[in-house]
Amino acid sequence: MAENNLVNVAVVGATGAVGEKIIEILEHKNFPINEIKLLSSKRSAGKRVVFNQQELTVEEAKPESFSNIDIALFSAGGSVSKKLAPEAVKRGAVVVDNTSAFRMDEDVPLVVPEVNEDDLQSHNGIIANPNCSTIQMVAALKPIQKAFGLSRVIVSTYQAVSGAGNQANQELEQQTRQYLNNEEMTAELLPVKGDEKHYPIAFNALPQIDVFQDNGYTFEEMKMINESKKILHAQDLAIAATCVRLPFFTSHAESVYIDVEKGGLTVEDIWSALRGADGVILQDDPNTQTYPTPLNASNKEEVFVGRVRKDLDNTKGFHLWIVSDNLIKGAAWNTIQIAEHLVMNKWL
Repeated sequence: MAENNLVNVAVVGATGAVGEKIIEILEHKNFPINEIKLLSSKRSAGKRVVFNQQELTVEEAKPESFSNIDIALFSAGGSVSKKLAPEAVKRGAVVVDNTSAFRMDEDVPLVVPEVNEDDLQSHNGIIANPNCSTIQMVAALKPIQKAFGLSRVIVSTYQAVSGAGNQANQELEQQTRQYLNNEEMTAELLPVKGDEKHYPIAFNALPQIDVFQDNGYTFEEMKMINESKKILHAQDLAIAATCVRLPFFTSHAESVYIDVEKGGLTVEDIWSALRGADGVILQDDPNTQTYPTPLNASNKEEVFVGRVRKDLDNTKGFHLWIVSDNLIKGAAWNTIQIAEHLVMNKWL
């Protein structure tokens, strides 16, 4: 580690949607950086990026790129992480990985700092950043679980196009223009780039995010299910998910039904648990039409919760509406929070 508690940082995937946000937030938060190295694929290497009033050249990510690096923040796709994260660890870096490559590995902590910070202590060089839709849900559910217990979660998501990257945003823009000009919409990316069929996202809703699994659920849905159980330390928690892509750019929204274990609770009890939660903001007043929306959550770090209602048929059932910026808290900011906690607690 560099002197004066400053660290040498590498950002892998520096030119991608999440990588750009990571760089922006590192600068905004005055993260204790001695030196920073920006890394990417060979295709994107050579691009110039301004950081703290210095123009830096993005370099191609190679195993030797991680010499003298303390923290490597990965956001360049699972195949890159699987290849290069172990190489970074070999050279003494701690990796915070933003892909699904290591999330369900028993030896890799999967962390949302407001929820399970202590899991960071057991890292073996790699820490996984959860899926964006998982992060905001567990951040809101943890205080409820802690206060009242949880036995069941059913979530339906309304996810922004930016979750599929910068190209997906561009495709939405192009399709919108085509639709408004009465032209045929061209679709080459969504719901999954590698699948045979592609559907327009403009003026549409796609009930598929990531590839289908043998059980009929998509990989995104299984990520929410499995990751939530791991983060909440609740393998017996019943969870079901339906993940849907909608035609807006930023922030995911989720309709979440929960069964709590404690009986006799009111909406005010749920509000009370949420009000005291780190990183969570309650916006819930039907009388003034106050509730979170993706536009209002954009470019903010917090998880916003509203529309808390008691189920009309199940005395232990409640409904919530959870919204957060998928590129910030759902990716870049959570990644940096993990790095902050590693430095602050000397867990590198």
